[in-house]
Amino acid sequence: MAKLYFKYGAMGSSKSAQALITRFNYEELGMKVWLIKPSTDDRDGADVIKSRIGLSAKACVIRPEDSIKEMLKKQGHVDVIISDESQFFTPEQIDELRFIVDEDDIPVICYGLRTDFMTRFFPGSMRLMELADSLAEIKTICACGSKAMVNARLDENGNIITEGSQVFIGGNDSYKAMCHKCWTKKIREQRS
Repeated sequence: MAKLYFKYGAMGSSKSAQALITRFNYEELGMKVWLIKPSTDDRDGADVIKSRIGLSAKACVIRPEDSIKEMLKKQGHVDVIISDESQFFTPEQIDELRFIVDEDDIPVICYGLRTDFMTRFFPGSMRLMELADSLAEIKTICACGSKAMVNARLDENGNIITEGSQVFIGGNDSYKAMCHKCWTKKIREQRS
């Protein structure tokens, strides 16, 4: 019986690497993987999933107006769907992934962020939290050694940004995974 999985973590927790390793494991067993990603994530190229440790693969790009169900029909038979940066899918697209699991009996494994730089849910992540059969946190650590859960957005001087658009595509120069205590402490220090 297929399931909908959501594997989430803060920036730098190896989500993309794990997605690509999972893809490799399925393909090594002779299974067909449909690797997808939302168009919002164009940091490494529109159709590329790339991890910080250097793993990369081409992926099918899903735009906000696309129907994942309709795009799946064009793929032919697939054994599993793996998505990266799933927080950027629309809630309706997450509903479609749930439908695919239930009606087509295809497992869907989603990797992504749970919350934005202000600790607010992304709409896609919120819907995954509501619908996934399995939720698993991919842990990473703050510089202090505690579990990181905040995706702190940084300006060019390394200061934490506390306002702005929910989506800003960037890498290590723009984001830092932090524990909540260090995040709030640094914000307080910046304000005084």
